[in-house]
Parts: sequence; C-alpha cells; structure tokens
Amino acid sequence: MLYIVSAILVAGFSGLLSMAGLGAAFIFVPLFYYLGVPLPEAASTALLLNVVSLSVATVTYWRRRLVDVRLGLPVLVTAVLLAPVGAGVTTRVDQRLLLALFVGFLVFAGAIMLFYRPRPRLSTASQATVVGVGGAIGAVAGFLGGLLGVGGGNIVLPGLTLLGLDTKLAAGTTGLVVVFSSFSGFLGHAAVGHLDPLFLAIMTAAAAVGSLAGSRLMTTRITSRQLKVIIGVLLWVVAAKMALDLI
Repeated sequence: MLYIVSAILVAGFSGLLSMAGLGAAFIFVPLFYYLGVPLPEAASTALLLNVVSLSVATVTYWRRRLVDVRLGLPVLVTAVLLAPVGAGVTTRVDQRLLLALFVGFLVFAGAIMLFYRPRPRLSTASQATVVGVGGAIGAVAGFLGGLLGVGGGNIVLPGLTLLGLDTKLAAGTTGLVVVFSSFSGFLGHAAVGHLDPLFLAIMTAAAAVGSLAGSRLMTTRITSRQLKVIIGVLLWVVAAKMALDLI
C-alpha cells in the first residue's frame, strides 16, 4: 500500500511541477517521511526523482526548442558551484529568519508570474552580457538553494521571467539547471543514506511517467499565459507550506 500510494502521488506531483521546470523534492521529502520512509532515505530518493522527472521533461523541452542553452549554461555552472558554499554556511545562519525571507521572496515571485508582463531584454544582448546575467542568477539560486535546502528552481524561474524570456522557454531552461543541481545534492545524500532498491525503482518509474505526461501537456495543450498562472499559484503554495513550517 505504501508503494501504491507513493507512486500515484509521485506521478501526479512530478507531472504538475515538470510543467514549470521545477523539482518536487520539497514535496516528496515530507510526503515520504509521513508515509513512514526514514528521513535520510526520503531526502536522497526525492532528489533522485527530481533528476529523473526533470531529465525526462528536459528532453521533451529540448526537442520543442524550449531550452535556452546560451543563457542556461552560465546559470547551471554557477548554481552548481555555489550550492555547496550555501550548504556550508547553513549552520552559521539563523534558519528561521532565512526561511521567513524566502517565503517573502516566493510570494513576490508568484506575483511576478501572475501579474508581470515581461519584455524581452536579452534577445539582442552580447554573449558577455548573457553570461554575466545568467551567471549572477545561477550564483544567487545556487547559494540560496544550498543554504535553505530547497533547490534553486524557485529562484531561477522568476529570474529568467524578469529577463523577458517566454514562460515556456524559462521553464524548460530552469528544468535543465535543476537536473544538475539535484544530481549534485543526491550524490551528497546517497553517500550517507540507505536506499531501498525496490522503493527507488518504483518511484523512479512513477516520476518518469508523470513527468513525460506533464511535459507533453505543457508543450501541446497549455499556453504560456496559462503556464504563468500555474507557476504563480505553485510558488504561492510553496510559500504557504514554508510559512506553516515556520509556525
């Protein structure tokens, strides 16, 4: 029963969040834990599911030309480099204050997705400008993601939207970044945690199926405007969850 319930929920959340290029690890960790999975195993499994679901989604987005490699690569590189730095600072900073600030940021980011009408800013920019801006976004996302343990997708996506990227292009590019940042986190957790091979295999299959369905729905059935609304609501849901954790 644990495997059946978990697989259904994993498929559903993977599909929903893959449409936004976001990983669902922040949902899977407490979900698995509440269902009786030990916390170390829950964390490492959740991060691996991020890798699997967003890898599947990114392949779909790549084929549909919804990944901006020119901007995505500098974001990816600096995010991966700065994530361990943020994680190393975690014990020296008041976590409740940081989480409260991050909740405020997510509320702001959700408002951007719901109400902001971006204008393209980087379509004619030089490569040096693109690398500098992308690197800055990745550095902030990687550092804060490592510091808070929430991943950087929630920061990368609003940042790319503010730069004027079409919502679908921003989501596809964010998915590429989160694949690598999640894999880096998975390796760190897997080195110290035990993994149940059967549970991992079933959840991986469920994440792949859900992500494939969600990414295809995003590219064929949902408009950019509809996707912005979905992402905005998702960011506010994440903010609400984190706020409840603080209470």
